[in-house]
Amino acid sequence: MDQTKLFHSEAPFPRFVMILILLAYSSLSIAGDNNDFRKQFIKNYKTFQFKAQEELIRNKGGELIPDEIRRLLDEAMAEGKSFNQRMYLLDIANAMASGYHHIHGSGELQLKEVEALIKKELQQEEQRVAKLMRWKKEERFLGNFVMKEHMAEMEKEAMAPVIYPHWVHRIWFDCKVCHQEYFIMNRWRNRISHRKMEKGEQCGACHNGKTAFGIDKECERCHLAGKPEAERLHHAEKIDHGRIKEVAVRLGAEWNYDKLPNGKIPVDRFGFIDWLRLEEYGVFNPIHSLREGFKHEVRNNKILFVSKSKIEDVVFDHQVHSRWINCSSCHPEVFRETLTNDVKMLRMSKGKFCGYCHGKVSFTFADCKRCHNQQKDADLSGVLMHEGAGKK
Repeated sequence: MDQTKLFHSEAPFPRFVMILILLAYSSLSIAGDNNDFRKQFIKNYKTFQFKAQEELIRNKGGELIPDEIRRLLDEAMAEGKSFNQRMYLLDIANAMASGYHHIHGSGELQLKEVEALIKKELQQEEQRVAKLMRWKKEERFLGNFVMKEHMAEMEKEAMAPVIYPHWVHRIWFDCKVCHQEYFIMNRWRNRISHRKMEKGEQCGACHNGKTAFGIDKECERCHLAGKPEAERLHHAEKIDHGRIKEVAVRLGAEWNYDKLPNGKIPVDRFGFIDWLRLEEYGVFNPIHSLREGFKHEVRNNKILFVSKSKIEDVVFDHQVHSRWINCSSCHPEVFRETLTNDVKMLRMSKGKFCGYCHGKVSFTFADCKRCHNQQKDADLSGVLMHEGAGKK
């Protein structure tokens, strides 16, 4: 197109319209050039083509790079971009700005702008990760959960998040006391709120000023995640046996800490409480329900899971589990009752099957021998065989 004719055209368009058309045409052409330049620049950058990159910057960079850097920065700082997306674009912009400054001897201000944005993003990400790991630290003891769903509201009230220690409550209550009647056994499905508690639901079933302290007083007893006072919840050896026993007696449970060997709570090789040994020693006897007339049902059968590798097989004992949890906690949502579940360790590690509890509130999979302890080809008369056992 002869661009000069646009200004001398006898077409019935006002002169300013023709100018806009010209500008639009020119910008499309530049954008196309910039897009090709960016693709070639990134290709050279990723494949370490230093000589080709130098020639590209020397031949075309002088007219294209400043605008392209601006586009990269605008894209990087646009809303909705993840940290990785921002850093990718900023890294390309930084490489362009550095090359431009080195070869053409200008663009120092733009280079400093890019470097400042990178530094800012790194600092923000470092703070975000530190905050995230802060709560991970609070959950380092198996069964400790930091409840941070309503974080914005808590920060507004200058309150710390709630840290819920499963292990402390488990001394006084069987798991079936709360699950599934008051809480679904899935961390993110309960939508916990003070409004529900005030109606006697969720934590309010106990924290009513009678069974346990009320939710409208002594807020700091729960809202203490990240505070020094929470330290006692991360170590079983820091337990106050006298207070635990006092609460147990009031509830109708038992805490016979005088039966503890050497006065210490038994732990596994990872430092987590061994509840079976505690029960074996007769140290604790939790209550089964908050409701009168509750029938404590225990299922007494075993299921053999044959390992596909050389490691020992697994015998699942229903009696051990059903003493503490209701059948409805696992069936049918977690396990079908037809013994046709395709149970695999990989799926467990992602929270399926046994991973629904183990690794979260019960002992971890790293303690393999706790489950894989049944010798192969042993006489297991009366033990049910899982239909999927041994299949790939």
